[in-house]
Order: sequence, then C-alpha cells, then structure tokens
Amino acid sequence: MYGVEVYYIPRRYITENTVIKEVIESKFDNAYPLEAYVDTYDGYEGQGTILSKFGVQPLNDLTLIISKERYETYITPLIKNIPNIELSTRPKEGDLIYFPLGDRLFEIKFVEHEKPFYQLQKTYVYELRCELFRYEDEIIDTGVENIDDNIKEEGYIQSLTMVGSGVTASAITGIVNGGVRFITVTNRGNGYTSAPRVAISSAPSGGLTAVGIATLIGGLVDCNGNTENYKVQGVEVVNPGYGYTVAPSVVFVGGGGAGAAATSTIGDGVVGVITVTSGGSGYENEPVVTFTGAPGAGITATARARINTAGIVTAIYITNAGLGYTVTPTITISSPYSSGTGTYIYNETVVGSISSTKAVVRDWDSVNNILQVSNISGTFVNGDILTGSESGATYKVRIVSTYNTVDKYAENDVIETEADSIIDFSESNPFGNP
Repeated sequence: MYGVEVYYIPRRYITENTVIKEVIESKFDNAYPLEAYVDTYDGYEGQGTILSKFGVQPLNDLTLIISKERYETYITPLIKNIPNIELSTRPKEGDLIYFPLGDRLFEIKFVEHEKPFYQLQKTYVYELRCELFRYEDEIIDTGVENIDDNIKEEGYIQSLTMVGSGVTASAITGIVNGGVRFITVTNRGNGYTSAPRVAISSAPSGGLTAVGIATLIGGLVDCNGNTENYKVQGVEVVNPGYGYTVAPSVVFVGGGGAGAAATSTIGDGVVGVITVTSGGSGYENEPVVTFTGAPGAGITATARARINTAGIVTAIYITNAGLGYTVTPTITISSPYSSGTGTYIYNETVVGSISSTKAVVRDWDSVNNILQVSNISGTFVNGDILTGSESGATYKVRIVSTYNTVDKYAENDVIETEADSIIDFSESNPFGNP
C-alpha cells in the first residue's frame, strides 16, 4: 500500500575544495528507478511550508526504506564505474531521490543501515532520511524530463538576446543648397542633467529651418578632482534645412545646465534629411554609415546611426552634411552579424569569444533568439560569440540582461520592491536620526 517506485540519482563530485573538501561543483546525470517504502505514510515530515524573512519556503522531510539487497545487486553494478562517484556500495548522503507522487526532488541527509538492528544476525534495508532539495547551481541532466524540469526555474538565470539572421538596413537622402553642414560646440557648459534643446534660428522666407539634437558627455573630472555633471559633447543634425544665406545662430535651452555655446556652418550641395527605408535587424552595435564621395573638391558627408533595443536602425543623424554634391549620394549601412547557426542543447557549456565567460545552457528559444544560462563564471559582453560545447551552435550576444530568476519559493525581489515603497532606504537612517 505504501510502496512507490522512486528514482535514485547519484551525485558526481566534479570539483572539491582541496582543504576542507567542500563540494564546489557537482552533477546529477543518471537516474535509476528503485522500489521504496514510504515510512512517513501520514504526510511529509518537517516544518512544512513556512513564511520566513526570505519568503515562502517549503521545508518538507521524507523517510524512505529501500532493500539493501536490491541496491547492491542493481544500483551498485550500474554506478561503480562512473567517474567521480565516491561511494557506490551503499546509498550516500548528498544523493538525490525523485519522489514522483509529489513531483519533487529530495536530498538524502542520513542513511540508517542498522534498523531493524541485526535481526537474524544481518541487516536487510536502508532507511533514507531526506529533505526537500535546495538547488545550489548543481547540473541536473538525467534525461528524464519529469526530473530535469524541477530546476529549470531555480537559481540564478541570465537571459541573453542573441543575433539570429540579421538583415542590413537601408536609407535614402537628397541634396539641398543653403543647408547646415555641421554644428561646432565652442563651449561645453556644465551642470546638465539631460540633453538641452537645440534652437537654430529660422531660415529666410522660402527656406526650411534646420533641426539638431545635443549629445552629452559625463564623468569628467575638474582641476580640483571633482566629478562634474554632464556637458554638451556635440550636436547632430536631424534636418539641415535649406535656403540659408547666412550661418544661423545656435542656442541651447533647458537641460538643467548652463554655458553651452555653438556655431553653425552652411553650404550648397549638402546632404538633406536622411530617411530610413528599412531598419534591418540583428544589430548589436550602431552600424557604420558611409556616403558616396562628393565630386571634385567637395567634402564627403558623414552620419551616425541609432538603433533600438530590438537591434533595428531607427534613425540616422548627420554629423557633417558634406559639400559640393551635384548628384544625390548613395548611403551604405554596414551589415549586422548574420551567421548564427545551430541549436543549443540543454545543460551544455557555452563559452564567450571575447569575455571567455563560461555558462551552462538552461533554455534556448530559437524563435525569439533568447538564450537562458546559469552557472556563469565571468561576465558576458555584447558582441560575444557563444559556442556550444556539444551542439557547436554559434550566435552573437546582442543584449545582456541583468534580470535573474531566483528560487521560485523565495520572493526576495518582490519583498525588496514592496519594502522600498514603505521605507525610504536611500536615506542614511530611514528610521530617523538620533
């Protein structure tokens, strides 16, 4: 009545601390069905599900009894030659038991081998005293889906958005006379907290007023060693306008700072507004934008592309509109990385080409190109090409997410968020000063 078929999962000790023998890395990649008697027949033992300062935690215990003869004639021969199995002759503490009735993993905490005490001068069973398994970055890959899916959302999991099949962006432009070629910052100012608005004086009647946006630079240190607020680094031209006969004045408005100043330069045969006809896809960094050269003594235009979080080119702003164009130039946008191939395998190791960071694959979403990894040693960076050790799959990292999934029973992030709405932890002493 109380018999059940469980799975016995031996622990492989991959890496240990050489001084105190602490297990640093372990792996569970074999599972063997085994008959067991549920000694705790009236329910789980232990404290049960409790609410602690770490969130809702289940603290359930389970006691199982297995046949000594069955273990020695079935389990021992199968695991004795597996590397990194330190004890194969009996069940050992640290191994796991999969309890299918509750779809849970339990860790063996103590093996009682003398109960009943030598009846007929020998022992017949092992009593396994188990606690609910608390995941600590162990690799569990037994090949049994019902077992392996117990830890898919456990531990620290990082999401990486990869570049799949990239598409090159495209854009068109025109040429105008009396347009603003570029804007030169003559004084960066100081104290800006946001980009100020760029006000350019109006074009003459029949013309079009130019439009620009300011870019900021921060983290500069003054002569006294103090870090200053943001300064105006430059101005990119969104629309050069046309019809100017005199270089328009430029004024910076708002942004929380003061002192910034700039001048403009105009010319004929300059590049007009740039229109993105296709944003492409798969860009992890801003692509390079080039123009066909201006004829004769003319000056070739330059521009900068902007991309969004999805890796799509959203706009192209002019840094120098060029000079002397008589024919509309052709715009060329560099291609994104587009040679991602293969399918990552669950629990295989991936290595970054730039950062040399290693991690273990938890899940691969080939539709959205999202790779979830755990057991991370290092820090992945944008542009890393991750190669799977078993699958050989290679994709480039476009976005490194800082979000992590923690133990589903521990609501640490939720508790912290809710606490922040009650107490202002930005204060040095949120409970008041003495």
